Amino acid sequence: MQAGNAHYRLDSDLPTTLAVFPLTAALLLPGGRMPLNIFEPRYLQMIDDAMAGSRLIGMIQPSLDGTLRPDGEPALCPVGCIGRITSLAETGDGRYLISLQGVCRFRVTQELVVKTPFRQCKIASFAADLGEDKAGAEVDRPALLKAFRTYLQANELEADWESVSRADNAILVNALSMMAPYGAAEKQALLEAPDLKTRAETLIAITEMALARENEDFGSSLQ
Repeated sequence: MQAGNAHYRLDSDLPTTLAVFPLTAALLLPGGRMPLNIFEPRYLQMIDDAMAGSRLIGMIQPSLDGTLRPDGEPALCPVGCIGRITSLAETGDGRYLISLQGVCRFRVTQELVVKTPFRQCKIASFAADLGEDKAGAEVDRPALLKAFRTYLQANELEADWESVSRADNAILVNALSMMAPYGAAEKQALLEAPDLKTRAETLIAITEMALARENEDFGSSLQ
């Protein structure tokens, strides 16, 4: 896996302790790119520390059931994704605009008690994400594109179909998963899918359910 100028080939190339950025309904996947607007002081410090070191942070969602820690901070989902900061711009008003590129997923093994204002966890990386996902060849691309096209038409949205047609299965599935306007639970299901084929099937199923709900709502509005 290449992210920016760095290559990650082995589990030993990745940290075992990671600063994490909890963000609801934000999905970063291996190879994907995520823009972020950083303005909270604790996360500005997190980015400063990351830039001074490995340039890696962990994107993760707060717990889906709303569980809180004793200090009032949300508990974390069990799985997130390591991202490398590949670009950073200062805005002049105290914010950072950064771009993250996904490296691989990780599982939280322990949240650490730290003195930093941002949270840190011990992690176990999904090292298999660093190589080629052989299940990508099994993705039902026509079914995925059909569901995507139907969703766009139903919501009167446009897509760059030339770019879509050129994208390989891994880029296509992960990009569509990241940009899909679904909620936290759906995003977590896409993140935790064991392989690309399963992620594509999950995305198709979620999209078909969303379309069915929209049709039901439309029918109800006519009654």
